[in-house]
Amino acid sequence: MRSKSTELMGQISNYIGDYYRQHHSTPTTRESASAVGLSPAAGYKYLVEMDKRGMLSYENGEITDLPKINKTPTGYFSAPLVGSIRCGDPETEEAEVEMYVSLPEAIFGKGEFYLLRASGDSMEDEDICDGDLVLIRKQPDCEVGDIVVALDENSENTLKVYGGIDKRTKKVILKYANEAVYPGKRILVGELTVQGVAKHVIKAL
Repeated sequence: MRSKSTELMGQISNYIGDYYRQHHSTPTTRESASAVGLSPAAGYKYLVEMDKRGMLSYENGEITDLPKINKTPTGYFSAPLVGSIRCGDPETEEAEVEMYVSLPEAIFGKGEFYLLRASGDSMEDEDICDGDLVLIRKQPDCEVGDIVVALDENSENTLKVYGGIDKRTKKVILKYANEAVYPGKRILVGELTVQGVAKHVIKAL
């Protein structure tokens, strides 16, 4: 191969960028070569040349840096998974980030989100079951019928349906959503801080 095609370099660069955005890692030499119709040996020579031109870093047969390739996952956001929350009586929880999950804006929308792992059975009528991941949009307000992460005056949190204000006691109503197990059950709290509203449920089928 006497000369290197700049068009092929561009194709390799695009492939590596797309691969990185999808897998959060770089492809192998063989994968990069195969993607543009080159043999592994020819792909190796192209990657060496791209390294010389500062398009990427290629050391010991591995692509280690992509200075001129867009690595940013466009249309995605990272939501921290901050542990479990009771779908039952309020329970004190400390948020500890377990991992960050990349999610597409096209499906889940834009905003500031976090994920919670549901624990308990009190929200099953809303299709939230034990072990499901619930995507929460951070916001301080809510409307009647919203599924909220509620922090009460005792700094205890729970996942419940916001039921408005009880006319008799003037307290906030947090409703269970499992009529078969907890018919008509609700919690009344004097003070309520909304830590977010549930927008999506991610579960295994």
